[in-house]
This record gives sequence, C-alpha cells and structure tokens, in this order.
Amino acid sequence: MQPTKFSETEPSDNRVLGAVEQRGIEPVPEAERTGRPLQLFWVWFAANISILGIPLGATLVALGMNIWQSLIVAIIGAFGSFALVGLISIAGRRGGAPSLTLSRAIFGVRGNIGPTIVSLCSRLGWETVNTTTAAFALLSLSAIVFNTESDAHKTPVLAVVCILIFVAFTVAVSGMGHAILLVVQKYATWVFGALNIFVAVFLFATVNWTAVADAPAGPASAMVIGIGTIAAGTGIGWANAGADMSRYQSPLAKSGHLVASAAAGAGIPLVFVIGLGSLLSAGDPSLSGAGDPVAAIRAMLPSWVAVPYLITAFGGLLLSNHLSVYSAGLTTLTLGVRLRRVYAVVVDVVVTTAGSIYFMLIATGFYGPFITFISLLAVPITAWVAVFLVDMLRRKTYDAEGLMDLRSTSTYWYAGGIEWRAFGSWAVALVVGYLFTTAQVSADEVWFSGPFADTWLGHNGLGWVITFVIGAGLYLILGGARGAGTTIRPKLAARR
Repeated sequence: MQPTKFSETEPSDNRVLGAVEQRGIEPVPEAERTGRPLQLFWVWFAANISILGIPLGATLVALGMNIWQSLIVAIIGAFGSFALVGLISIAGRRGGAPSLTLSRAIFGVRGNIGPTIVSLCSRLGWETVNTTTAAFALLSLSAIVFNTESDAHKTPVLAVVCILIFVAFTVAVSGMGHAILLVVQKYATWVFGALNIFVAVFLFATVNWTAVADAPAGPASAMVIGIGTIAAGTGIGWANAGADMSRYQSPLAKSGHLVASAAAGAGIPLVFVIGLGSLLSAGDPSLSGAGDPVAAIRAMLPSWVAVPYLITAFGGLLLSNHLSVYSAGLTTLTLGVRLRRVYAVVVDVVVTTAGSIYFMLIATGFYGPFITFISLLAVPITAWVAVFLVDMLRRKTYDAEGLMDLRSTSTYWYAGGIEWRAFGSWAVALVVGYLFTTAQVSADEVWFSGPFADTWLGHNGLGWVITFVIGAGLYLILGGARGAGTTIRPKLAARR
C-alpha cells in the first residue's frame, strides 16, 4: 500500500487534515521530510500539561523537600530527562523511522524484540494511567453537572462510558496519524494551557503561604531521589518515542534545535504542574499523603472552579494520550505484527481500556502502583537509552531496506538475528539496575527489593543511573560504537 504523501509545512491543507496516515514503520523518504523543530516543541508541550505532574510534585514534598528544593528538582529532572528525548530525536531525523524500528540496527532483528516489548509495556501502562485518571475526572464532572454518583463502584456503567468517551477522542486523533496530531497538539495547547493558568491562579490563592515559608529544607539525598523520580516519570518514560515524531523532520533541522524543542517543550509545562503540586502539598501536608492527590485537590475547589479544573484535567490527559497511543501503534508494528497502523492503534486502546476498567472497578489502589510502575520500567528503558545513545556516536545513517527486512538477508541480522554486544550490554545493565532497586507501593507493601537496595546508591534511588553507566560503558568497551559506523556488512554488500 502506497503511503499518503503530505507536506507538514502546509497543515491547513484540507487534504492533509482529512487523510489517514497510511505509512507504518517504514522509513520516510527524504523528499517527504519537511518538518521543523518548532513543531516538536508544541507536541511535547501538549503531551506534558496533564495533571499527572501534580502527584509527582506531592511526592517531592513527601520526600521531605521544601518548595525551592522541589522546583530545583523539577527543573533538573524534567529538562534533563527530556534532553535525552531530544537526542534520540536526532536519530529519527537521520533514519526517518520510529525509535524502536531504528533500534533494529543496534540490537539486531531478533535482539530488538526485548527492548520493543518493554517499550510497548511502558506505553500501554502510561495509556492506562491516562485513561483511568481521565475517566475519574469525567465521573467527578458528571457528579457536579448532572448530580450523579462520583464513586465508580456505584455507577459501573457510567464509569465504562467515561472510559469509552476518552478512548474515542484518543483514537479520533491518534488513528488519523502524524499530520493531524501536529495540528491538534499545537492549537489544543493554547486552550488547555489557558485553562491550566486559570485554575492555578485560584489554587495559588488557597495556599497556606505561612506553612510553605516555614517548611524546612530536606537532605540532599532527598533531592537526588527526587530527580530520579521526576526523570523516571517524565522524560525516561518518553525516551523510546523520541524518533517517532521526529522521523518527518527535515534533514536540515539542526540537532541542537531538536534537543531544545524536546527539553523546553516538555520542561516548561512539567515544572509548572509539578511545582504547583509541590506548592499545594507544602501548604497542606495532608495532600502529599493522599491516596489520590488529584481528587484531593478537586475537593478543595468550589464547583465553579472544579468544572474548569476537571475539563483541564481531561484535556491534558487526552493530549498526552494522543502521542502515547500513536507511538504504541508504531511499537506494536515493530514487533512484526502485520496490521495497518490505524488498526494497531485500535488494538492498543482495547488493551488499555481493559486495564482502565480493572483499575476503576476492581483494584483498591491506583497512584501507589503508578509511581512503582514508572520506577520499575525506568530501569530497562534507561538501559536501552544508554546503548542507543552510544551507538549514535558513530551511526549517522541507516539502511532503510535492512530496517524492514526480518529475514537472515537483513543488513541487521548479525549473528542469529542478534547483535550480542548491544543486547548483552542492555541485559546486563537492567539486571544490575534492578539489584539496586526497590519496588515499593507503600510502607507496608513491597513488591521486591534488590540485594543492594539498602546501599547508599540503592537507598538514594540511583538504580537507573547505575543502569545507564553500565549499559553505556559496557557497550563502549565491547566496541559497539566503533561498529556503528558501518551501515552494510561487507558480505551482504557483495551479495547485492
């Protein structure tokens, strides 16, 4: 099937906005790469203005930080982790393909399956979080406007309807594809950004500024843990989607502009929302211990402010989900699933719909598992980022045919379909990282604790840093970056 051709420099063209993107994961021809870095600024801005930053901010206060420490941690964690997303965007500009498709060149056709499955689990997990939170917001909105029950267990049919509404809005944009996604994310940012500011102004007026000013500074170790928590919950979680949006970028787009677009585009809204969550929690310590900080903040608001707050929550989560579902569809195709891209999107939202129904109607807790979930997946994703970035030191081009060939004739078949230096470095790094990691939902519920979790490194939440150092260092030692400069293996070049 021939892909629909479009120019991203003409977003007002009705043919562009009315056409479903037919291209799957195959590299975009250079003639069709006309995107500009500023487009990515709006994409990342829109994807990060959701209220999920509020519980992250509350977590920083729970760790013992005051408002100034929380802001510093938010800036370093958000801007720094999304700078990594920007670096991976450079690979998308070079190869014109999604992140995990380009990853075949590094790990091999079969070796890439492991990182791809982890990435898909990450995307599906985030989408489940987005969908569940948005459905709760709709339930609360319905309770205010139509006087219905806000408890999902008392109105299970309404809860499912709220989930389906969110899913329908998601598919309407993600299913259409890249061109419509760029336009929607850009203009919706202004609408929901303005609503965020409106709600924030009212919330600022409710802050107990005396309590905020009197809050003592926490230890430096708390800030270290906080940076890791923010990085894991923001940029690290999006790192595997960096090239998914940049594959349409012009070859003339400057690398520094791509990095700045991701770091600033995501960092600005994240620092605002995380800072708001920290400010509210510092003024009212009960918020940092609330099982659902988002609902706790809703309870602080009068109805006339709660309505725009809930609409803002729904819209921000929807903008984040647009990008996540689009990326998940591409990741699903990278696993070798033979579907059109739009159908892969539908398959992914079916999975997240089922997960959301479970969290709303069956599970007893939500945000505790959420924080634990992002912490756990940060380890294997960080290991992938480490190997991927080291490989980029030398690899400037990708063989388009080899990326799409899943047979032994592929340029990237290597030994049995696996590039063992890359795959081995990734595997060793994630195993070592988990040795220093604790998966803890609450003080009384610990999923597992690595044997070195009680060391200084583990206690300060540096398992993901160890993962990065091990993954990058081992791949460098094994010579992975040196081999990356060769696109086509000599024996295959001769065969062709």
